[in-house]
Amino acid sequence: MNKSVYSLVLSDEVVAAVDRAAHRAGMSRSAYINSVLADAVSYVTPEKRMNDIFGEIEQLMNGDVFRIMPRPSETSLALRSALRYKYNPVINYSIELYRDFDTVFGKLRMSLRTRSQPLVEAFSDFLLLLADTEREFISERITGKVSYTFDNGRFVRAFSCPAGGDMPPDDDVAAALSEYVQLIDELVKLYFGHIGDRGTAASLIRRRYAEHVQSAKMIF
Repeated sequence: MNKSVYSLVLSDEVVAAVDRAAHRAGMSRSAYINSVLADAVSYVTPEKRMNDIFGEIEQLMNGDVFRIMPRPSETSLALRSALRYKYNPVINYSIELYRDFDTVFGKLRMSLRTRSQPLVEAFSDFLLLLADTEREFISERITGKVSYTFDNGRFVRAFSCPAGGDMPPDDDVAAALSEYVQLIDELVKLYFGHIGDRGTAASLIRRRYAEHVQSAKMIF
């Protein structure tokens, strides 16, 4: 959504009240006024859409498995999950959405918080298994290729829009993203539960992912 500079004549008292409200909302003056005006004319801004999606995800994933972290920005949501393995590492997830839902509408960042190089190497091996599995099962069901980047235990995975149609409603997007992160968290814990037997881990990951593809309403 394009933005331009407009000149408005407002009373000082109104601007002061706007600034106080914007501060309480954690927004800039311009962002707050833009949001208020959009609500007044029933226009859904990209920022409101992202906020609604993140709010729904927080409700869906608020439980014993994930810890919802303070939002890093209006375009991202951060979560953590504990891996019950030696040294008790933490898995960090960050869901980021773009203002314009085009071919790619966002991405997932994932990392393992640990100083153990063997754990980093094992986590990297899991990510390679995950990438191979996803390319096998969903390449034909999304727009473009399944895109990943890897960097020493850090993982970024792009969210591609579903092939052959528009994006579903925001609550369906939120449900699909929640389900996907829950799936990935389940798979990484499954891998570490069979870390001494890569063949078994790979087989179980593939089987569980196939189940997900069969039942998921949205593949990205």
